[in-house]
Amino acid sequence: MPEDAYPQGAWDSTDLSDSQGTGASSGHGRPPIHPQQSSSESSGTASHYQRSGSPQPRLSSDSGGVSSTSKWRDTTTLISESHESASGNAEPSNLVETTFDENVLRALCDMDCGVPLLLDRIKQSMVSCREASVFLKKRAVIEEEYGKSLQKLARTTSEVYSMNDGKAGTFVNAWQSTMRIHEIMGENRARFAQRLNEMSEELATIAKEVDKTRKSTKELATRYERALQEAEGLTEKSKNRLDISSEELERLLLQKEGEASKDNYVQAKPVGGKRAIGKAVAKGGLLLKGKNPGNIQRQEDEIRARVSAASDTFRKAVIDAQTMRQEYFNFQLPRILRALKECSDEIDLGTQYHLTRYAFLFESIVLSDGSTLVPSKDESSTAIGLKTAIEMIDNRGDFKTYMQNYAFAHGSSSRGPRREGPSDEGFLPPLVNHQNNPSLPSNNSNNSNNSNGIHVPDKGRPTFGVDLGEQMIRDDVDVPPIMRKCCEAIEKYGLDVQGIYRLSGTTSKVQKLKQLLDKDLDSVDLDSPEWSSDINNVTGVLKMWLRELPEPLMTFSLQQSFIEAAKIENDRLRHIRLHERVNDLPDPNYATLKYLLGHLHEVYQHSSVNSMTVQNLAIVFGPTLFGSPVPNAQGPAANGVADAPYQNMGIETILKHYNDIFVEETA
Repeated sequence: MPEDAYPQGAWDSTDLSDSQGTGASSGHGRPPIHPQQSSSESSGTASHYQRSGSPQPRLSSDSGGVSSTSKWRDTTTLISESHESASGNAEPSNLVETTFDENVLRALCDMDCGVPLLLDRIKQSMVSCREASVFLKKRAVIEEEYGKSLQKLARTTSEVYSMNDGKAGTFVNAWQSTMRIHEIMGENRARFAQRLNEMSEELATIAKEVDKTRKSTKELATRYERALQEAEGLTEKSKNRLDISSEELERLLLQKEGEASKDNYVQAKPVGGKRAIGKAVAKGGLLLKGKNPGNIQRQEDEIRARVSAASDTFRKAVIDAQTMRQEYFNFQLPRILRALKECSDEIDLGTQYHLTRYAFLFESIVLSDGSTLVPSKDESSTAIGLKTAIEMIDNRGDFKTYMQNYAFAHGSSSRGPRREGPSDEGFLPPLVNHQNNPSLPSNNSNNSNNSNGIHVPDKGRPTFGVDLGEQMIRDDVDVPPIMRKCCEAIEKYGLDVQGIYRLSGTTSKVQKLKQLLDKDLDSVDLDSPEWSSDINNVTGVLKMWLRELPEPLMTFSLQQSFIEAAKIENDRLRHIRLHERVNDLPDPNYATLKYLLGHLHEVYQHSSVNSMTVQNLAIVFGPTLFGSPVPNAQGPAANGVADAPYQNMGIETILKHYNDIFVEETA
């Protein structure tokens, strides 16, 4: 009968509620996981459902022509499609292990609560994944704010210091290096924050896609379980209908054979026999009293037809329910459990992967900060650490340089009490006049004799404070004699002296040697023990001669050009521009600079002993060769203290490329 057939709309149910039980709740036993077989008595077609050690997918032809189960197979592709979609969008394609744990799947199939177990587990994993994503997001915000703040602080501090009247020399170099180290650390933190943002977004995507797959698989499992429960309910109804029809047939047959039954009953039990038969007849619902035998036979045929139809309906319902049960437990349930387990593995492994990646990046950023603060001692590496940069500050040397520059710039305008004056006003005669005073023979012999005790007459050819070009024209030389004389003595006695040129000589000795060289340069013997024993006196005189030139060696006119060239950050381009400025020097200045830097290049070759590297030599000779700003200058030419680092950089670059600038040109 049509009303007894299985309702087709049950396959399209879309109820999304959690199913906490399976079809076993209707009283029919759940089939064990081993090879089984069921047969259909009405159609004679056998359906085989066989399983190996693990559930394997089967073709639709395995169901033996039971058409009502075709929609089971049509909807199974939803699991794989939704799972592939989640795996494809989540990007970490290698999160799920290639070898699936079949033992775990088999254990889940044996459990009555396998599906809700996995659904709850995935829900827990999604909570953990989202928490990890939120943590990485917040950590990224902190790191980004810290990195940008550190970068801004370093840049602002560096710019403000260059605009203020702070200390120059080695301090400003160390200060700029310190700010650069902080800026690099800020850049590293900003990149770390960007990586954290990427990982947070990837985790959020994984959780979103896994949640989508979980819902679709849960909906599919719920639909299968509901269809199985409806099939079992239909079987129960068919059984009840068959039982009712069978009872009616039994009552009819009992009434039809009532007389024989009555006689037998009366004979067996004479007491109360009529009352018992009446009760039995009334209980059986005898409806045929007073009817003829033809009506009774016709009614019997109708009841037998209903019993036969009910029996067929019940048999078909049993076969359909059994077929559906076999299909669900042997094929659909393992596929659903496999999809949910793979979904759980994907989000668990994805979360673990990104947390491991976070740990690695965190370690890397900490190590990067450490290597920035303390660079490795690699010969090819020129980076300096924070502590090294601060230790390079030479306060004593910076103060001496500042004192010299200040005296040169402000000595004429900021004088204190007079040192010399008329003797009748209480002033002592100047020391230089003692040489020509016959009343003081002892002082005359001490101050007018050279190292051999020979009197040095004044030849009238002063060396200190005389224009460089005039000296060289007057003496008809290519290099000033005082420079050649001092450099030869220094190379002979001072190349191995620790801190040569950086250490100052004795002030009185330096002044005495200056006077002797200014009176008669040729008569001074720098090989004598008086001068060779402390070569720092000779270096002091040479630096004094350079400082007292009316115009510095680099000239006032080219001073700003040298500074602009030294400010270029690109090493090669800075070298080229400084080379061009050197070529622009006047001939006397060019020849003197070439000889001096050749001498300093020789000093630098012994830096392993004397500790005078290119940087140290540049710090000593930068202010000396560039001199103080042009008197009464306006604009950039007046920034002597601010330009000191670039003066040093210019001398350092020229000295480093001495062979390229001077030697190869003349070769």
